Amino acid sequence: MNAATTSIRIFGVYLVLLGAALIVAPNAVLAPFGLPATTEVWLRVVGVLATALGFYYGQAARSELVPFYRATIVARIFVFVCFGAFVLLGFANPALALFGAVDLAGAIWTATALHKG
Repeated sequence: MNAATTSIRIFGVYLVLLGAALIVAPNAVLAPFGLPATTEVWLRVVGVLATALGFYYGQAARSELVPFYRATIVARIFVFVCFGAFVLLGFANPALALFGAVDLAGAIWTATALHKG
């Protein structure tokens, strides 16, 4: 398995684990970031979406779908930019930027691995 595939596989596992945690215990995910507890269903919905995305990442890694790897670089940078903008505009708690930073780090890892490829 090459480094790009490893980066995609690990990011997929991260998404599945984060998604599962948001589905099962969303407030346990929020608390370490100083975010208020919620009873809204939307965070669980985000968990379902994250889990589904993680599954896609896993399947792409299994099939070594390099075009998918490239597409995730752009998408994960987009997530970073949007989350950062939400924080800067006062729409979201600064903790959201940490999740965006994880996406950016994953994008950089995948891009670097593909470049060295």
